[in-house]
Amino acid sequence: MSLHLYDTATRSTREFHPSRNGTASIYVCGATVQGVPHIGHVRGALNYDVLRRWLAAGGLDVLLVRNVTDIDDKILTKAAAAGRPWWEWAQTHERAFEDAYEALGCLPPSYMPRATGHVTQMIELMQRLIDRGHAYAAAGDVYFSVASFPEYGALSGQRPDEVQQGESAAEGKRDSRDFTLWKAAKPGEPSWPTPWGDGRPGWHLECSAMATTYLGGEFDIHGGGIDLIFPHHENEQAQSHAAGDKFANYWLHNGWVTMSGEKMSKSLGNVVAIPEMLNSVRAPELRYYLVTPHYRSTIEYSKTALAEAVAAYGRIETFLRNVAGRLGAVEPASFSPEFIAAMDDDLGTPAAIAAVHTAVREGNIALASGQDAEAIAAAGSVRAMMGVLGLDPLSRLWSEESTTDGAHRNALASLVDGLLEEREKARKDKNFAVADVVRDRLLAAGITVEDTPDGPLWTLKDS
Repeated sequence: MSLHLYDTATRSTREFHPSRNGTASIYVCGATVQGVPHIGHVRGALNYDVLRRWLAAGGLDVLLVRNVTDIDDKILTKAAAAGRPWWEWAQTHERAFEDAYEALGCLPPSYMPRATGHVTQMIELMQRLIDRGHAYAAAGDVYFSVASFPEYGALSGQRPDEVQQGESAAEGKRDSRDFTLWKAAKPGEPSWPTPWGDGRPGWHLECSAMATTYLGGEFDIHGGGIDLIFPHHENEQAQSHAAGDKFANYWLHNGWVTMSGEKMSKSLGNVVAIPEMLNSVRAPELRYYLVTPHYRSTIEYSKTALAEAVAAYGRIETFLRNVAGRLGAVEPASFSPEFIAAMDDDLGTPAAIAAVHTAVREGNIALASGQDAEAIAAAGSVRAMMGVLGLDPLSRLWSEESTTDGAHRNALASLVDGLLEEREKARKDKNFAVADVVRDRLLAAGITVEDTPDGPLWTLKDS
């Protein structure tokens, strides 16, 4: 493996070298659990799941920490509007996010810290910043002093004199550019005691404290959505560096999912919730749709594009099931050189998926011509490559049939493949009347045949 990743901090593609031999450490900004997850929320989790799988395929032990922001202005506002306790609202939607991640095949994180469980570490971090002259307390709040830290703006490219934190004016803030580390308690809101007064944490402080608690003062990769570069990640890096931590060596950012050209968000009302999506497509089909584009690109959601993804995944799935049905068990094998090159080039999933489809096309040709060894080899390679993408149709994760149903499918595949061989031979001999008779027999049995560049694709009409 010679993995190269685009690093936001240096605005360049850099070769990945873990800070500790044999281990890769990743911190991913997880959900603010204010509502039901939509496809824009889960895209990032899927992207970093693919990264994790590829690093593991290269022999690294991967530590991935994905946090939960369970205290936040939006959580408090929405819980109050619903007349429910804030903690119950947060927990309800945390479970919804975890259900979505699991449904879409994300490996569980090494650890999933909640912000409310790490107030002690946040207090310690604030004290370090105050002791170093980079933070100050005022009227029960604690602020980071942007002017005290010349490096500020390095990650995002923001000019310090033009910074807009998006925070409201507050008593005691010395500079409008300063950002809040700790918010003084307000009547009716949850709070925790600190040396500077009761209150609750600011968003930026939470992630620095949780990342370093579990991954140390220096770790490999910090990931999140492109919308987090400023102010969240800029402020994370600033406060961590100012406190004396090296923090993340690589910063990765995934692109948005948009509708009608705008970022998918609840506030705009243009969201497609995961439960709704899974009523219309299967989970691996939705995962295929979300991981096939390059992680840094924007996905413009459309039903047409989703349908194309469903069809493409179906061609791969049908090939593997046809091989398994005719030739027996298929075990994951080696990756193709093209797949390796694509994945090592900043997780180039579009080219990686193209390599998968090339193997499917070659495997279908081998299967149709009776080259069983070649078909098995192609299928093994497809399983391995799809496994790295979390999409292997024959894996236990995505196997939807029971043992009995699987046996029925394998028997059916063997019969259908025999008829398709007769049809392919007739077509090669230009005996199109016979080829049409075979196709009509299959259609009468409820099986449709589509001639594709990857070979004949058969499906049950009601599937």
